[in-house]
Amino acid sequence: MKQFLIFIIKALALLFLLAVVLDFLYTTVYLESSNRGKMDYVYNSVARNYDVVILGSSRANNHFVAPLFEKKGLKTFNYGMSGGHLFEASLLLKLMIERKYNIKNVILETDLNLSNEQRAEGIAAKFLPYIHNSEIIKNHFSEEKDFNELYYIPFYRYVVFENRIGFREMFFNAIHKKTNHLHNSGYSPLENGKGNMKNDLTNLKPLQNKYYEEIKQICKANNINLIAVMTPMCTNTKGLNYFDKVKQLYPEIHNYEKAVEGDQYFSSCGHLNDTGARLFTSVIIKDFFNK
Repeated sequence: MKQFLIFIIKALALLFLLAVVLDFLYTTVYLESSNRGKMDYVYNSVARNYDVVILGSSRANNHFVAPLFEKKGLKTFNYGMSGGHLFEASLLLKLMIERKYNIKNVILETDLNLSNEQRAEGIAAKFLPYIHNSEIIKNHFSEEKDFNELYYIPFYRYVVFENRIGFREMFFNAIHKKTNHLHNSGYSPLENGKGNMKNDLTNLKPLQNKYYEEIKQICKANNINLIAVMTPMCTNTKGLNYFDKVKQLYPEIHNYEKAVEGDQYFSSCGHLNDTGARLFTSVIIKDFFNK
């Protein structure tokens, strides 16, 4: 029995040591990568200068055509992340400020994402390789219910989020295999109506959102002009008064829900296709950058 216990203790010690070594190796690879996605593109960067930075979910990623801003002489990058929430948008902006980015304007897609303060698991996972190297990331995750496991257990985060930051993604980072996330200055165009052209926002309720408040404070503290906007939805959407509720809660958010109308301009009910995005972006440029 004694020998068995010794064997178990040695096995556990070896397993722990292996976890520590793997954690170090994976993290080292991520610390050397800057071309797989928008997260590492920011984290492993130095000071950049932008006239316009775009933040938000897919409704930012697919709706703001960054090259159209650049045609107007505005240095722009679309850092919208499909599937992301304001949790990730706020954290990404914090990292930009830490890296001494000089940003004149932030366009923030602020509509459906106001309805929750949760992290988006798949997107938030992209920050986790750096949690031991960044006080900002550590503090941002510190109130999450699984923070202790993510922070203190070696290699745990790489196992739990294996499909996002596990072996496959680590390997592609190691060989510097690029993705298309950084093409078109971050803008991701969609094709014509391929998705669901119905939506129901009836049960959605905007919140006095902690992470939107953080973004406002960051912009104010760093003299950044914040342009918060609601972006278009297809006309076949129930509960469109959600956008009125947002306006009542936050009067400073500009309502562009009806800026582009017609199903021919949508890829799905909540996402403009490339033609619609170009129309929408032209409206935004005209209203905010042609003065």
